[in-house]
Order: sequence, then structure tokens, then C-alpha cells
Amino acid sequence: MAQKLRRIGVYVCHCGGNISDYVNVEEVAEAVKNDPNVAVSRTHVFACSDAAQQEIIDEIKAENLDGLVIASCSPKLHMFTFRSMAERADLNQYQYIHVNLREQCSWVHGNDKAGATAKGINILRAGIAKCALTVPLNAIRIDTKPRALVIGAGVAGMRAAINLADMGLGVFLVEKEAEPGGWALKAGRMGPEDQQGTEVVAKLLKRIQAHENIMLHTSAEVIGKSGNIGDFNVSVRLSNGEEVSLNVGAIIVSTGFTPYEPSEGEYGWGAPGVVPLADFRQMLTDATGTLQHNGKPVRSVSFIYCVGSRQTKSESCTEPNTYCSRYCCTATTHTANLLNELDPSISQYHLYRDVRTYGALEMVYEKARANGALFLRWDPAEPPTVAQADGRLSVTVKDLLADGDELEIGTDLVVLATGMEPRENDSLNSVFKIPESKDGFYNEIHLKLRPVETVIDGVFIAGAAQGPKMLSESVASALAAVAKTGGLLKKGYVDLEPLVAIVDTDACIWCDECLKACPYGAIEKISVGEKEIAFVIEAMCKGEGGCVPVCPHDAIEIEGYRDDQIKAMIDASIKELETTV
Repeated sequence: MAQKLRRIGVYVCHCGGNISDYVNVEEVAEAVKNDPNVAVSRTHVFACSDAAQQEIIDEIKAENLDGLVIASCSPKLHMFTFRSMAERADLNQYQYIHVNLREQCSWVHGNDKAGATAKGINILRAGIAKCALTVPLNAIRIDTKPRALVIGAGVAGMRAAINLADMGLGVFLVEKEAEPGGWALKAGRMGPEDQQGTEVVAKLLKRIQAHENIMLHTSAEVIGKSGNIGDFNVSVRLSNGEEVSLNVGAIIVSTGFTPYEPSEGEYGWGAPGVVPLADFRQMLTDATGTLQHNGKPVRSVSFIYCVGSRQTKSESCTEPNTYCSRYCCTATTHTANLLNELDPSISQYHLYRDVRTYGALEMVYEKARANGALFLRWDPAEPPTVAQADGRLSVTVKDLLADGDELEIGTDLVVLATGMEPRENDSLNSVFKIPESKDGFYNEIHLKLRPVETVIDGVFIAGAAQGPKMLSESVASALAAVAKTGGLLKKGYVDLEPLVAIVDTDACIWCDECLKACPYGAIEKISVGEKEIAFVIEAMCKGEGGCVPVCPHDAIEIEGYRDDQIKAMIDASIKELETTV
């Protein structure tokens, strides 16, 4: 039986020149207007604009369109925009197909407009062929439990727990250490607000202990997870060895960072008088009157920046931390101001690569300079060296600000501004399997569009667990995770994509190959009569399709990317190529 013809609307976007400067969009739209399934084919300068969307909505209704193809920029930017538009026009949102004409065509073929135009026609025909085989789908609705789990009780985790509880949600706060607070407990006076880390933690802890919606578990560890978004069952081992199961709707992972540990001899590490910045700040906190080290007064201090950050690969550093740790410059220059307050007669030398006290924090650096701190810039190819001489420490550095002149500085203390490293969470990683960035921190879906979400629905990340951050930035990301979690749980339900794996129960004989290929554990074995087959847990399936090619009986495919759709796209592409050869 011949397939019934569709009435598809095709709209090709200029993208303000991002596409039309390199692709002849009018030619692309003209090339497909006579396709049997195409009822309308037009161009728009900005298809995502409110005016263009309203025009498309009116045309969908007037022309009784039952399919929609938008050829524009990345679907990461506007897929949900156009889905919403389709729904407002009473068209099922899953009968809209997005063709990426910018990233996949115009931006990669900037020097060949004719070729880019031909390719644009090619991929648009494929999109039309796919759209012609779409069927109306409904989102998968999951009820959510009004409780959340926050893993990690540093400042970010504590703030997340308090704000979630203030929304009326139940919160379980699990901390691996015996005491909540994280690294803020060791930070001393934190700039630029000049708050004591211990005082900040104490205030937050007081609120947590008084809040009836929060249950805090210290010396506890997450050891297992099952279920799906809206209804997770998480196993936690408590300090007494007892295991409890927590039923929650969403999870925020805020496990913090680990400070970089220099290797032996790195910038003098291991020698008496070479200390990390955190220890030096504690020395300032404990000092009464004069600053002393090992019973001797300190008259000069040398700070070395970027220790463990912005490294390059070498024989001595086979796994470099290539990223900037963000907080170090501000923390070190703030420490310079604290040292000046304690004793302005102490000489300060700041050996840096680049000073990155960004935004309003530049004032912290300016204050340190105004108070007499001497800043010396060194070349990464020739870093400072630290040695012992005459009972003191000697720092040798070539100052780029003085035409590379070599200076030898006698000093009582060398303070290393050590950066942040990803915290080792092997057991937690085995439970959640959150993807990591190339730097080893937990990875969000999209830095700007979905900054605290992970590929695991209902699991969010916050704080320094997802990358080096200032404390204020950690709290900001925690509040973003709270907003996402609260929006998810307060509504009482969540709608998930129906573009998941589907099983042909007649063809399936349960060989478990699909289960082994699924990284999300979204497939299980069930019995239907006397036959065992695969069953897809829709709430856990991400529709990535790893199960499809491994099935020896072709019994599984992905809705929205069915075999017939893929074959139709290939046939349409081949047909277009044949007409241009």
C-alpha cells in the first residue's frame, strides 16, 4: 500500500547571515517545494523571532499542515522553541524535524557557496523524508517524590539543602566527613567580604539543625542507587555501619574539590618554610602580634602563583592540570592584604604568571599593590626555583617586567598558591556514572544552556565538583541546581522524551545483548507467557541507541529514529546526489 502523502511545512532560516552568507537559502527552499509531501516551502530571516513564529503558526493552521521542518541553527539552541511553537499551532511537537543548516553546513563550508547550497538541499531532503514518517507521540509523564538528596555538605551543599527545605521539600544532606563545612573550615578570613570561613559554616549549620525538613548524615557514604528521575532509591552507609534507603525525587551532587599536592621538590616543596596557601592563612589567623614560623619571626614572604594550575605536559608532569583554578589569584592577593594588616613591615614578593582577579575583585589586587606588595612576572618556560641558603630560603626568578633580569630573593617563607583538582570519588562515580570533563570534574550538559544538569535525568551538579570556582560562584551554581530541583519536584510530575527504545516482542528472544550495551541500565528481562523478552524502562532510557546495532534479531529500534526513517533519509540523500552528479 502506498504511503499517504503528508502536508509538510518547510521553513529555511537566513539566521541573520550566519546561514545565508554561505548558503543560497532561497535556492534551498525552491529545490524542495515540489516534493510530494511538501505543502509550503519558505524562508525567514530569523525563524526563531516572535513574528516569524506567529506567521508559521498561522500557516500551519491555514494550510492544515501535519508536519514541520525547520532548517536553521543547532537544535541545542531552538529545538524546544520550535516544539513549543508547533504545540501552539495544534501540531504534535514530535512531528517537527530540525535540520541543522548552520553548524553542519554554512559554518563548515564558508569558502564554497555552491557546494554548501547543494549540501543544504541534500540534508533538507533527508529531513523531509524523516518528517514524512513521523507519528504523533506523547511525553512520558513521571510522578515525582517531594524529597531531594544533597551529597556533600560544604558551603554549596549546605546552601542547597537550606533553600530546598525552605521550599517545603524534604532534604537528606549526606556528608562523607565527620564535620560539615568542607574547605571553608580551613579558609580563614575569606575575601573580599572578609568573612571567617568557620563563622559562615557555623551559621549555615545552625539553620540546618533547626530546620524540620532537613536530615543531616555525617560520616556517611552513598553506596547504591536505583530507580529513575522523580523516584530514586539511594542506599547510604551511616557512621555506625547501618545502611538506610532514601527515597527521593532528585539528587544534587556537590562533593567539592581536592587541593593540589605538589610533588617533592616542586617549588621547594618539602623544605622547611615552604607551605601551601591554606596553611599560611591559618598561620595569620593564629598569629597574635607578630608572625612567627618555627619560633622565628617572619620578615619576608614570597608567594608563588599557579602551583598545580595551567601546567604543561613534561617528563615530570605526565598528567598536567591545564585549567586555571580561578580562585588562587584573588585568595593570594587577599592574603597579602591580611598580612599587611597584621604587620606592614613584612616584605612581600608575589611571583605570578598572570593575575586573574576578574571583575570587581580587581580591587583586591590593586589594594595589595598600593600597600607595597611587589609583583614579579615569570615565564612558564622558566619558572621560579627555590633553594635553601644561609639558614633561609632563596627564590630565584627572571622578572619579565624587568626585561628578564634574574633576581635572587632571600625569604623566610615561601607560600605556594595551590590550585584545585577533581575530588577522588571512585565509589560515588561507580554509583552515578556522571560523565566527566577532560579535566576530570563532573560535566554539565551545556555550559550556558543547561549549566547544572547532567545526562542522568534528575541528577544535578553544583559547586567545585563541576570545576574550579570561587565560593560565591559555588553558591550561585548550588542555587541554580536548587531552582532546577525545585521546579522539578514542586510541580509533582515531569514529562520525559518519548524518543526511547522500542522492542519488537515477536522478534525478541532475550539474548541480553541490549542490556549489556545500555550504559543506563534501562533494559530488563520480563516474561510474556512462556517467552522471555527485553523490556525498556522508559524513564531511564535516553534513546542513544547503543542497543540497536548489537541486537542479532533486529528486534529493537529507537522511536523518532526508526529504521524506516533512517533508510528514507539515506534514500532521499542518494536521490539528491544523483540529480547533482
